[in-house]
Amino acid sequence: MPAMEGSGKRELCKGVLFVLLWGHMITALEVPLDPKILGELAQPPTITHQSPKNYIIDPRENIVLLCEAKGKPHPSFSWTRNGTHFDIDEDPKVTMRPRSGTLVIDISGEKAEAYEGIYQCMARNIHGTAISNNIVIRQSRSPLWSKENIAPILVQEGVSLVLRCQPPAGLPPPVIIWMDNNFQKLPQDGRVSQAMNGDLYFANVRRQDSRNDYICYARFPHTQTIQQKQPVTVKVLNMDAINETMAPFFNDTDFFGDSPAGERPPTFLLPPGATTSKVVLRGEVLELECIAEGLPTPKISWHRDNGSFHNKRTSFKNFHKTLKIVDITEGDAGDYRCQAENSLGSLEHVITVTVKAAPYWIKAPKNLILSPKETGALTCQAGGDPKPEITWLMNGITIENTHVDPSRKLEGDRITFTDIQVGSSAVYQCNASNEYGYVLANSLVNVLAEPPRVLTPSNKVYQVIAGTRALLDCAVFGSPIPVITWFKDGHVSVTAGDQHSIYENGTLEIQEAHSSHSGRYTCIAVNILGSRENQVFLEVKEPTRILKQPELKVVQRSRAVVFECKVTHDPTLTPTTTWLKDDGGLPDDERFMIGPESLTIQDVTEADVGSYTCIVNTTLDQDSAVTRLTVVEDTPPPLLVYEQPDPPMDLELTDQRKRSIQLTWIPGDDHNSPIKKFFVQYEDALHHPGVWKNLTEVPGSKTTAQLKLSPYVHYTFRVLAANAVGFSLPSLPSQQYRTDPAAPDENPSMVEAAGAEHNNLVISWTPLTGLQSNGPGLQYKVSWMQQDVDKDWTSVTVANVSKFVVSGTPTFVPYEVKVQAVNDYGSAPEPEVVLGYSGEDLPLAAPGRIQAVVQNSTLAEVHWEAVSSQMVRGRLKGYKVYYWKERSLLEHNPQHEEQRILTFNGNRTHGKLPGLHPFSLYTFNVRVLNGKGEGPAGPSQQFETPEGVPGPLAFLRFTNINLDSLTLEWGPPLRRNGRLLDYTLKYQTINNTSELGQLVEVSLPANETNFTLPNLKYSTRYKFYISARTKQGAGPAITDEAVTVMDEAFIHQPSLDVGPGNTESPHVTPLHTARPVGPAFSNFSASVREDGAVVSWEFLGADKNLYVEYMIENSNEDWTREVVNGSQTHTIKGLKPGTSFRVRVVAKDHSEQVAGSTGELRVSVPAMASRQVDIATQGWFIGLMCAIALLILVLLIVCFIKRNKGGKYPVKEKEDAHADPEIQPMKDDDGTFGEYSDTEDHKPLKGSLTPPSGTIRKEDSDDSLVDYGEGGDGQFNEDGSFIGQYSGKRERDVVECDRSSEVPSPVNAMNSFV
Repeated sequence: MPAMEGSGKRELCKGVLFVLLWGHMITALEVPLDPKILGELAQPPTITHQSPKNYIIDPRENIVLLCEAKGKPHPSFSWTRNGTHFDIDEDPKVTMRPRSGTLVIDISGEKAEAYEGIYQCMARNIHGTAISNNIVIRQSRSPLWSKENIAPILVQEGVSLVLRCQPPAGLPPPVIIWMDNNFQKLPQDGRVSQAMNGDLYFANVRRQDSRNDYICYARFPHTQTIQQKQPVTVKVLNMDAINETMAPFFNDTDFFGDSPAGERPPTFLLPPGATTSKVVLRGEVLELECIAEGLPTPKISWHRDNGSFHNKRTSFKNFHKTLKIVDITEGDAGDYRCQAENSLGSLEHVITVTVKAAPYWIKAPKNLILSPKETGALTCQAGGDPKPEITWLMNGITIENTHVDPSRKLEGDRITFTDIQVGSSAVYQCNASNEYGYVLANSLVNVLAEPPRVLTPSNKVYQVIAGTRALLDCAVFGSPIPVITWFKDGHVSVTAGDQHSIYENGTLEIQEAHSSHSGRYTCIAVNILGSRENQVFLEVKEPTRILKQPELKVVQRSRAVVFECKVTHDPTLTPTTTWLKDDGGLPDDERFMIGPESLTIQDVTEADVGSYTCIVNTTLDQDSAVTRLTVVEDTPPPLLVYEQPDPPMDLELTDQRKRSIQLTWIPGDDHNSPIKKFFVQYEDALHHPGVWKNLTEVPGSKTTAQLKLSPYVHYTFRVLAANAVGFSLPSLPSQQYRTDPAAPDENPSMVEAAGAEHNNLVISWTPLTGLQSNGPGLQYKVSWMQQDVDKDWTSVTVANVSKFVVSGTPTFVPYEVKVQAVNDYGSAPEPEVVLGYSGEDLPLAAPGRIQAVVQNSTLAEVHWEAVSSQMVRGRLKGYKVYYWKERSLLEHNPQHEEQRILTFNGNRTHGKLPGLHPFSLYTFNVRVLNGKGEGPAGPSQQFETPEGVPGPLAFLRFTNINLDSLTLEWGPPLRRNGRLLDYTLKYQTINNTSELGQLVEVSLPANETNFTLPNLKYSTRYKFYISARTKQGAGPAITDEAVTVMDEAFIHQPSLDVGPGNTESPHVTPLHTARPVGPAFSNFSASVREDGAVVSWEFLGADKNLYVEYMIENSNEDWTREVVNGSQTHTIKGLKPGTSFRVRVVAKDHSEQVAGSTGELRVSVPAMASRQVDIATQGWFIGLMCAIALLILVLLIVCFIKRNKGGKYPVKEKEDAHADPEIQPMKDDDGTFGEYSDTEDHKPLKGSLTPPSGTIRKEDSDDSLVDYGEGGDGQFNEDGSFIGQYSGKRERDVVECDRSSEVPSPVNAMNSFV
């Protein structure tokens, strides 16, 4: 080095030393990752691997306590057990791995309990001691289940049941599974489920729950063992079975009913009571459980007061009975409500969750590497609830018990080192603990004194292309941190300026290198312990450029074509030329020949058409050019080809200004289609490198554009041309043009201010883009001021955010806010002021002066006094009116209906409640509503609705129908809507032409539900109208029709002919009388009308599924069923005329088991019911009947004579010969008629009318005239008696004589329910 060069460096070093003496006190030191340097530097121990805090061991395996550490020199290891030194040399079962602190304890043949305890590892060398966490060793345990005899469980169907598991306590706790003898998991659902404690809960039991293999299995995961509890036998009985089982222990009056346990609203089995509390630690999993019983099975739902569930962290398990929230935070604290609900009611349980926190790091202390006399600090900040206590240790000893270090100062969670010395290296431990745990961190303080070392290789050569950036490295390490200085060619000092930048790591940047920058560069690193220098070389090369681009070629087929690609490049670089066809390699064809600066294609074909790219590469840069080959026919001359234009060329920037520039270009070939437009695009290499955006459009006749620019943008431009065919390829980019930074021109948009909580204000905005920033250091000045209260703006400057939260604000007060953009070069114009409001809170007060004005029996208007804005504490949304019916004024017992809610938007002070029930007592309250929610309810008020007109009667039916009278029975209205004053009955006759007679009106007392009408016309159809009346008027009437009978002789017949224009109710005969089963039925009756059979009843049981069932009498077919839920009358349509049916009403529970039924009724449907002339009064009919009677008399005399002569009269042959297919003769059990013999001569002829039951008993009559008929074939019974009926144009009813007419026995009655 020349003398002048050496003296210049010495002068530089003197100046540098002063900088070092001042700068080393505030500069942080980083140790490079170079293994050579790391291997030579002293380093206190650092724990790199250790066992977990809680270590549960398997007694079948060795205990391995991990403890690995690093340091220079390599640390030695020792252990403590339960706070005292653990001498591993005295225990032959304990060994330590070489160059490691890991302990291996052989517990074969030993009891693992002997090694339980708290262990801690210490790693030390001459520079300090690091310690591990306290490692608690406990042995896993899987104790045996205690022997027990579990008696079978007898339980009534429908009640709840809990099967206890109660496994032995293990470590860790076992996993519980309920299975059967075949190791199959027992099915679970919303009714049957396993709780977290392992017990099996039944909300209600069913018959199918009976089994003898309910087995609780406990799996101990650490030892991989499974233990089983004794099987539990559960037998679910109905009450008859329970009575039989318990009979020996009770007298006759103690027996239970014969139905399952009744339906009931939910009650909670788990947890007990109305409220419970639970404490959970931050970061852990919260599991809340609610299990309810009831019938029907309750459904569980979960709600959270004043909050919602976090979708990603919240899940519901165990058929919605368990709420699980992972990664608990303090925001999850509060009241959680589980609601159990079924059709009979609902019930809530409140669980108050408190979130505590074991200590966690907010800012853990980091390793500190200092130079002598430097200043540094260790900071230990931990969070937790309760607040953790911070304890400092040095080398494993509490800092209070260590030697006093004047350079060290302890201030709570911070240790500050001032003017530290070389011997102060140590390992400091920070322990943050509270009642829920602790965290421990080791941080080493390493004081190093090292002279500078240069890490960059010496004489390294850097090569760059002219016009690009050059970076020269000078990586050094030393303690204190060395100062870097650069020289060029040994004597020219390189300082930071327009062309050069020196980074903190010593790198020298030349922003735009030129040939004059080539040469030798020397970097010198200096600190108080010495200096070191290193030299590198920079070579600036000329860029590689294609001077003559290949031209577009149009060549005739079979000719040759040559593309030229002439290049200029730096003479020291060797270029490589590559040709591509359509962005791929050239075809493997000998016709393609590549020369030094050309591509020749011989004998071209249509397959050679396409784009060809010439690419020239060097080791530092490259250039490329694109052309196209078109192949045409030899003859005729080629047609014009219309294609996209070629890209523009030779882009040039002129008239360069701060906010504008002029761009010019040369158009490419338009390919026979004129260019219509040019599109100018730009790339911002500073903010969005590689992204091209449209800047402006220029007409196709111009080749110049005046471009408006933005500050602080590194512009590169390109141009595209467009014609009628399409767009050209982009031009080559222009040179880069950088605009100077400036203050922002605009402020953020979409500024809004609204509160998220009751005590904050969230100010948000749409940030500026990089192009809008106009300069580096973009920030936002956020200002706010409470309107009409604050006089000055409060401001804060933020960066890289789009919102700011102002805390501690009053609730829902107006604020003026504004957001201004600023950067390193100034501020944007004064922003607009936006008005917003701080957060809302729930209203504090309820509306006052609440009253109700009843408008009519179904409408009331509620009035209230508005809540003041101070009490609303938010934006008024409206008012909510909660109202419900307490009871009807006709009843004293409350009958609460479901609560109804009406919301009245805006600042209303009144609202109407429609759809009320007349003559009822209502309760209501009013609450104010804002954006946060509802306020408290005001005192509940009540009002009564006046009476209204009653509803229609429940039913109307007819009984005791005689020649001149009948009895009407009816049910009071289901909705009386007031006190009934009386009933109004109106009736009139209907003649043969369906015309109505004079209307007769009768007033009946309100306490009557039946009335007998006398003095009616026989064989006449009447139409009846009946309605109820309150003081508000009469309600709607129900109507029905009935027909009086023709003659007294027909009253007792099972089915009657119907005269013209009349419909008779047939005689209905009960099959038997049976006691009610389950729910009670009463007033069971049936009648026949034109549209079918009408069945009515009264049902007094609980809600069941009701069915009307019917079948043809003496038929083996199944019952036909029709659902009749919610009604007490039903019309059976489509019954076959001339047929008798058995009818009953059945109640079934939800499992389709019979819960009760009525007795059975026999209903006979007339052969034909129509309105026609009464032929019984016609003369020709009377004459015909007399002739038939005379003929019968003659036949009887002949029969009597024959019998007296001892012969037999084969009645069956006569009947077969003259059989009427619609009349079924009586049969004995064998299905045939008997024959009369001489042995019956002594029997006299006896006759009688048909008994009221509608059957003929053998002992009562063997030969009676049963019915008369017109125009039909008469038939004789077994004893020769005539059988017939009046038929006319109607079908005949069947008269059956069998033994079923006898009154059934109780056994038969029970059998009928099967």
